[in-house]
Amino acid sequence: MNKQNQNNGIGFFEKYLSLWVALCIIAGISIGYFIPEFPATLGKWEYANVSIPIAVLIWLMIYPMMLKVDFKSVLNVGRRPKGILITSVTNWLIKPFSMFGIAWFFFFVVFKNFIPSGLADQYLAGAVLLGAAPCTAMVFVWSYLTRGDAAYTLVQVAVNDLIILVAFVPIVGFLLGIGGVAIPWETLMFSVVLFVVIPLVAAVITRIIVVKRNGIEFFNNVFVGKFGPFTTMGLLLTLIILFAFQGDTILANPLHIALIAVPLVLQTVLVFFVAYGWAYAWKLPHSVAAPAGMIGASNFFELAVAVAISLFGLQSGAALATVVGVLVEVPVMLTLVRIANRTRDCFPES
Repeated sequence: MNKQNQNNGIGFFEKYLSLWVALCIIAGISIGYFIPEFPATLGKWEYANVSIPIAVLIWLMIYPMMLKVDFKSVLNVGRRPKGILITSVTNWLIKPFSMFGIAWFFFFVVFKNFIPSGLADQYLAGAVLLGAAPCTAMVFVWSYLTRGDAAYTLVQVAVNDLIILVAFVPIVGFLLGIGGVAIPWETLMFSVVLFVVIPLVAAVITRIIVVKRNGIEFFNNVFVGKFGPFTTMGLLLTLIILFAFQGDTILANPLHIALIAVPLVLQTVLVFFVAYGWAYAWKLPHSVAAPAGMIGASNFFELAVAVAISLFGLQSGAALATVVGVLVEVPVMLTLVRIANRTRDCFPES
């Protein structure tokens, strides 16, 4: 992402994301309760266990994110090798497994008397999907707010997106297998192709064509910005539809949203301090340390929501757990941004 785009910081929509999610919960539950024909009709529009309306909306969210990533930046990976190593190890060798352990402990031990075992399995699955999907878009915002190195942030996101292509499926399959959650592997792989590979390839082709015709400045400052409203609309409509299907579950178990949030928040804070503390130990500059901590702490929740719906359905506890991840994302990350900014003097200058 270029400097001009980063200077926008966190927008109005992103800043109040938790409020929009809460409103979507109310709207979705109301629609499901008063107009039950709506979710019933949408439930029929499926292909290979994938909801067609949801697939379209997810593409509206993910495709613009992929447009922002310049994969040529991977060629600069050697400029900040320690930072990239911290990011990669934290995101893929620590985060998914710590998420599994923390979620399992809370859902099956601490909250055992509050969550039925069937729902606990589903919530664990949703948590694992979040844990195996580190951030690819909002990290640009968190990096800007902590005055992170824009070039480094771009490289770490590009590397992360490439790793997702090969690591997401085996890690999710392995952890859910340990947790005793049966999944259709074909659907899992199909979901990654559908929600990562296809929008990624489409974004790369689009980037090449537009940059060749109009230049990189036009692409970054004009073309990409046109997709902002579509991304917002896609997320809000997805949440409304999801909660229209989740109404009965939420009304029957309103406490569960808070219970799901507990391990997700703890995991977010833990992963941030693992990467941030590691960067401090290696004496990396704050402009690298802060975004290194942010990318693992934040989640690619769009992918997690899409895969949860594909694997377990719109009415599943797994889908609900991934949406709770959306609900807690912004307030927790803004708290970590403040912590990072207040500890800036503990790190060497760039």
